[in-house]
Amino acid sequence: SELLDKTVAQIKQLPKDRQDAIAAFILEEIEDEARWDAAFAKSPEVLERLAEEAEAEDQQGQTEELNPDAL
Repeated sequence: SELLDKTVAQIKQLPKDRQDAIAAFILEEIEDEARWDAAFAKSPEVLERLAEEAEAEDQQGQTEELNPDAL
């Protein structure tokens, strides 16, 4: 895609250590995504159960609103 090409071109202008850091980060994200996909593909019923439990907890008032600034 054009966005990917533009991003790669900009990354190539950075010092090698920064290029490597960005590349390592991107690869980790891709690998993490693949692991999550594989884990949930093997157990979609577990994901469904977890979602149902979370929804029930929310309906019972047992959840708190997420504050990203507090993370």
